[in-house]
Amino acid sequence: MTDIVGPDHSNAIAFPPFVYAAGLVAGVGLDILWPVPILPDAVQFAVGGTVLCISGAIMPFVIRRFRKSRTTFSVRGSSSALITDGPYRFSRNPSYVSLTLLYVAISVLADNIWMLALLVPVLLVMQFGVVMREERYLERKFGDEYRRYKGLVRRWI
Repeated sequence: MTDIVGPDHSNAIAFPPFVYAAGLVAGVGLDILWPVPILPDAVQFAVGGTVLCISGAIMPFVIRRFRKSRTTFSVRGSSSALITDGPYRFSRNPSYVSLTLLYVAISVLADNIWMLALLVPVLLVMQFGVVMREERYLERKFGDEYRRYKGLVRRWI
């Protein structure tokens, strides 16, 4: 483990659920001003419901890994362990994959094109304001161990 210079956390610009919630709220506002229905009800509920179930299936495994590793789930907390098993074998950010799928499911279920369009800026904020900062922090904190993991597992999916 490497010595940390500066704060012992990722210095993410925001708590990730707030980033996603901001996109959803802005999408609701735009939909109130300019509603643009796009999906038939059957498609809306089938696709939205399926994506919602996939999102909901991921997060319990993520939370279980954090609890088992006894490390923080907060972007403002100090990581005490590097988690590389469970859903972290497939993605370095399975919780953000789950949040993204939840965002898509809500957008589709609400039949809100604005929410879907705002997913692009939401993901840009997540990428540059949260994920890359977390990765720099984890690299400082766990050094070669994290670099090896980073070389083996994709960032998203």
